[in-house]
Amino acid sequence: MLDIHFIRENADLVKAGAAKKHIEIDIDRLLAVDDERKVLRQQLDEKRAEQNRASQTIALAKGEEKEKLLEAMRFVKESMQELEEKYKAALEEWQKLMLLVPNLPDMTVPDGDSDNDNVEVRVWGDRKEFSFTPKDHVELMTNNGMADFERGAKVAGFRGYFLKGDGAILQFGIMQFLQNHFVQKNAKGDTWIPMVVPSLVRREGFMGTGYLPQSEDDLYKTQDSEYLAGTGEVATMAFHLDETLEKGSLPIKYFSFSPCFRREIGAHGKDTKGLVRVHEFYKFEQVVLSEASHEESVRLHEELTVNAEEILKVLDIPYHVVVNCGGDLGLGQVKKYDIEAWMPGENKYRETHSSSYFHDFQTRRLNIRYRDEDGTLKFAHSLNNTALAMPRFLAVLVENYQQEDGTIRVPDALIPYVGKEILGHTA
Repeated sequence: MLDIHFIRENADLVKAGAAKKHIEIDIDRLLAVDDERKVLRQQLDEKRAEQNRASQTIALAKGEEKEKLLEAMRFVKESMQELEEKYKAALEEWQKLMLLVPNLPDMTVPDGDSDNDNVEVRVWGDRKEFSFTPKDHVELMTNNGMADFERGAKVAGFRGYFLKGDGAILQFGIMQFLQNHFVQKNAKGDTWIPMVVPSLVRREGFMGTGYLPQSEDDLYKTQDSEYLAGTGEVATMAFHLDETLEKGSLPIKYFSFSPCFRREIGAHGKDTKGLVRVHEFYKFEQVVLSEASHEESVRLHEELTVNAEEILKVLDIPYHVVVNCGGDLGLGQVKKYDIEAWMPGENKYRETHSSSYFHDFQTRRLNIRYRDEDGTLKFAHSLNNTALAMPRFLAVLVENYQQEDGTIRVPDALIPYVGKEILGHTA
């Protein structure tokens, strides 16, 4: 959420930012409602002051004079009720409009309408050359008894799946590998705090992180007005809801794990088979709270992105990094990188990680502040990055490490966690 004073003083800039993100919001209407809200608030305060003065006078009055004053007060109360209703309506509209105002994109964000306009910033690794036509992960995992998609659909519905045998072993191994990767960072002096966070989260967490009200259709909702999160970012950010932190504790770095759920409403007809786009999955998320400094946000953004790239490098998965264009940014994101891994079975790059920073957009909504050295309260900055999402990453890995006989070679770094060098059986 942007500060209303900033919006008022930089209305044209906010309008340009919204246009760059292709988000429709009537800033002029917001400012008009804000004016109306403030006028009604002042009128209410004046009426309440008048009521307080009259109450003191009535307490001292007697007889006919008191009756006249009481009658006059009835008119004041009626006018106050009318004002309160107008103020409530103006405040409600103001709050709804404020929640729709997007964060400003960074100046380095390229123009564009969709992910087709994202700009490549670097490439790593050599795409593996096969002496045979590479298969996609659905065929590979089905033939090797690593996944069952037919029974997945029978039991869980569309986009359902089972991981079994070596498929389950591979996922368990990757989870242990990733955990140790970040534990080793701490051994080298970094400060990542491991967390297992809830998937079932109250509405406040989704409002605070910007997933509501815009993305409500893509969320699973319970009868108790709780939602199933599509990322551990939601619960991790809400962990410090309404808290004041000390500057000396920043940056706070969380390495969070949670089951995740998405309805994929906007993905009709996309990736209908396999593990790339499913309703139920698992994610490790990097979530950071930092001091309110653009330079610090930029530094940490690059650090989080490098952390994710390290995982792909250790596992020798070719990838490239793209900077997302304005039309491919979310409501709160200032800047975002997508890391896309090479998938030989599809002959293209597919997104495996996203890395974003938000300035104080989320922390204003969640009321997460810190006390500066001079005692001044400031809203912290927030960042997040997908450390790894599964089972999508399994699809990337098996396609890159497939062999001509249909089996899957295990990357050297994963062998200690998987317990074998080859997965599956000869097709």
